Amino acid sequence: MACDLCSLLASFEAGKAAPIWRDAQLAVIAVDEPDYPGFCRVVWHAHVKEMSDLSAAERSRVMEVVWQVEEAQRAVMAPEKVNLASFGNMTPHVHWHVIPRYLDDAHFPQPTWATAQRVSDPAALAARRALLPALHADIVARLDRRY
Repeated sequence: MACDLCSLLASFEAGKAAPIWRDAQLAVIAVDEPDYPGFCRVVWHAHVKEMSDLSAAERSRVMEVVWQVEEAQRAVMAPEKVNLASFGNMTPHVHWHVIPRYLDDAHFPQPTWATAQRVSDPAALAARRALLPALHADIVARLDRRY
């Protein structure tokens, strides 16, 4: 079975798409989710199914990148909360979802996969989308300083 994340990572290698940041082990990817500007995924390059398939140092590295993305989201986008999730039920490839959440987002306080609570305000979404270049630049700066 083909892996969506392996295909996406291959598109980066081929120059067909670009992540926010990447190195030899990880990529930070902007997720095109209209109601959730700033939603990112941290993806381990090698196709491994579970965090426990990684060495202790590799697991620490994944989580440090997740924390740096979260800190950038908090600094630039000022969300009410940041949700972190790693499921892999549909895509068994180590990756983490890092999702800025707001009191007025479509699902708050429920998870993003639950029934919507309201329609997102287009002006609020536009204001958040306007922050994406600054968010991406902050993520790059934070990770380039560390790695």
